[in-house]
Amino acid sequence: MNTAYLSLGSNIGDRAHNITHALEQLASHGVRVVKQSSLYETEPVELREQDWFLNCVVEVETNLRPQELMQVLLNIERSMGRERTVPKGPRIIDVDILLFGSEVVKESQLEIPHPRMADRRFVLTPLAEIAPDAIHPIMKKTIQQLLEDTPDHSEVRRA
Repeated sequence: MNTAYLSLGSNIGDRAHNITHALEQLASHGVRVVKQSSLYETEPVELREQDWFLNCVVEVETNLRPQELMQVLLNIERSMGRERTVPKGPRIIDVDILLFGSEVVKESQLEIPHPRMADRRFVLTPLAEIAPDAIHPIMKKTIQQLLEDTPDHSEVRRA
C-alpha cells in the first residue's frame, strides 16, 4: 500500500461541495482517504483577479502507482467539469499529488514531489496540519520547516 498526499482546491460554485464530491470519487477508484486537513480559504496567487479558493490536503492510501493515481485525478477533474482554458485560472476542482511516499518522479506529465509546493502557503499550511513531520524527498526538510521558510506570504485562513 502506498501513502500519498493530495491537494484539493476549488474557487467556482459551491467550493466545499466540489471538494467533498472529489473526495467521494476517490474511494470508488481504490484511493482511501486516511486523514483530511481543515478547509482553508486562500487568496489566489499568480493570477490574482479571480475568486478566493477553498483548499485542503488529504493523506491517502492506494495500490495505484503515481502515474495511475494521476490519471484517476485527471478523470475526476474532467467528470466534474474541469476545463483548462486559462492557466492558473478559476477551476471547479483541482487535485494535485504533492508527495507519493518518498518517491521522486520527473516526467513530462508528472512531477513528484509537486515542483512548486515549497513556494505555496496554501499547500503547506493544510499539509503541515496533518503531516508536519513528513519529509520532502528532495529538499530533505520537514513540511513544517518548509512552511516556516516559504517565501509565499499570501493569506491562508481556516474556513
